Amino acid sequence: MARLLSNIVLKSLTGSSCSSTSMPTNKSSGISLQDIVRRDVKENPVFIYMKGLPDAPRCGFSALAVKVMQQYSVPIRARDILGDPKLKESVKAFTNWPTFPQIFIKGEFVGGSDIILSMHQKGELKNLLTDITRDDNQGGA
Repeated sequence: MARLLSNIVLKSLTGSSCSSTSMPTNKSSGISLQDIVRRDVKENPVFIYMKGLPDAPRCGFSALAVKVMQQYSVPIRARDILGDPKLKESVKAFTNWPTFPQIFIKGEFVGGSDIILSMHQKGELKNLLTDITRDDNQGGA
């Protein structure tokens, strides 16, 4: 029941600032998972690799990360790592960080939900996100 309520609350907060991306389905495209990760974080001001999606997080830490980021009305793009173990391993190798969610801001890996929450509480996250607006979403992956 608590999980259902949490999902309902998060869905009401999500709005149009959150979206997911889909992986290329053509394996002959020549795009590696590392290239996809690089593109995701370069082309999107805020990007989260998470369990679930912003509209339906599938773990408490991912839900917390989304909730904190939504306080700033910035565009959030995300990929669900649960459906693709190879993507999950590629992201872990890219950041050398073992846990999820993994949050990137302005192309830089910032950390997980605990780090984002701490930055939010100290006022550091506001400064980092100041120049990002909903219109800054520069396309999807």
